[in-house]
Amino acid sequence: MTILAIDTSSEILAIALAQEGKVIAEYSSLSKNKHSKRLMPAVVQLLKSVDIKPKDLKKIVVAKGPGSYTGVRIGLSTAKTLAWTLKIPVVGLSSLEALTLQAQGRNTLICPFFDARRELVYTGLYDQNGQSIIDDQNCLMSDWLEELAKIDQPIIFISPDLDSFKETITDRLGERAIFIAEGLNTTRPGLLALSGAQGKEEDVHQLVPSYLRLVEAEVNWLANQGEQSNE
Repeated sequence: MTILAIDTSSEILAIALAQEGKVIAEYSSLSKNKHSKRLMPAVVQLLKSVDIKPKDLKKIVVAKGPGSYTGVRIGLSTAKTLAWTLKIPVVGLSSLEALTLQAQGRNTLICPFFDARRELVYTGLYDQNGQSIIDDQNCLMSDWLEELAKIDQPIIFISPDLDSFKETITDRLGERAIFIAEGLNTTRPGLLALSGAQGKEEDVHQLVPSYLRLVEAEVNWLANQGEQSNE
């Protein structure tokens, strides 16, 4: 079975192909939110590099958020369009769960996160096998670290935005905070493809992004609606 994996939930555009349990092609690049222009050409080139045609694909795996609102939307809409056009299954995985893949099997808890701006993060807590212990959420990093400080276990922190929070994490958790090699702090799309091979298949029309919070435009619209209803 040939699987295409897509993750555009951060500034990293990451795609991969897996076949019969092996990663056969992989591509990642820092694209500065130019995913809309670069994603499909990158997919086409990846397929050509291993002489695979779109009709050979049997499943699409996509990171469905949280993360960059625009990035998540582009990746998910592309995955759904491909799945619908090719009439193949699509699997959506948490972008935070996808981040944990390269840190699994180390006999410690894993905390993936993305910078959500204004001192907020998208985050969650997972065990060494990638099973969720504390649900994905959007919260202040300071509040999150207070919660994690109650857990008397080492925790691996993994994030493409680690540099912005590393000092804060270390100050609060000390030696319980573990950091892995810098090159492992972004999603490995090949691992995403392998992980999604046995993932739950979803109806292409029911698969929706996991934003975890309303975007600012939606918040403003709801606020305006509330004000109008009170007039």
